[in-house]
Amino acid sequence: MYIYGKNVAREKLRSGEEILKVYLSRNFHDEEIFDLIREKKIRTTFLDSKIMDKKVDGHHQGIILETSEVKTYSLDNFLESIHDNDRSLVVMLDHLEDPHNFGAIIRTAEALGVDSIIIPNDRSVTVNSTVVKTSAGAISYMKIVRVANLGSAISKLKKNGFWVVGTDMDGEDYSKIDYSSRICLVIGNEGKGISNVVRKNCDFIASIPMSGKINSLNASVSCGIVLSEIVLSRRS
Repeated sequence: MYIYGKNVAREKLRSGEEILKVYLSRNFHDEEIFDLIREKKIRTTFLDSKIMDKKVDGHHQGIILETSEVKTYSLDNFLESIHDNDRSLVVMLDHLEDPHNFGAIIRTAEALGVDSIIIPNDRSVTVNSTVVKTSAGAISYMKIVRVANLGSAISKLKKNGFWVVGTDMDGEDYSKIDYSSRICLVIGNEGKGISNVVRKNCDFIASIPMSGKINSLNASVSCGIVLSEIVLSRRS
């Protein structure tokens, strides 16, 4: 997989994850990145900018990394890792489709201390170059959990002490919900919202009160607002 852009490349180089090869434009200048490449002794090829442009569909800023696929985890692996954390916070994406939304959610989730993001194996956005770029490097520090069935995953989370909070316009004020225990926040599909199967298994449905003429928010924005409330409520 190719990932690109200075911020993403810098975080990937710092993370210790495997990097197969680096492509740099001939006029690339960033001493910190050069030092990281030399330190890790990564095979590097210098190319003309026009050739770089053909390698990826986006603004590469003169650097492209060839990497293995992003590592993902099973739900059991994740649950074992948080056995002593009684305030674990996870985000579940109910068949999200837009890679830009996914990347933005990863970036916000990592900044706000989320332990993992759960996605289904099918009919969902995958971890691709756009997701990695949009996450601005945050994906290197976020556990992505893949599951075969969201309903089964919710059942297992509940057995492990999680309360499941769905997000929808038709619910209770998100600021009134108790987030003091383990929480799984569910973000729905951009067009359809959360599915009926997932909704009926939620313990709460959280809504963000609207005052303007537009009565809906982008999935990543909604996620950020509710996550911020969870973090703030736990500090009080």
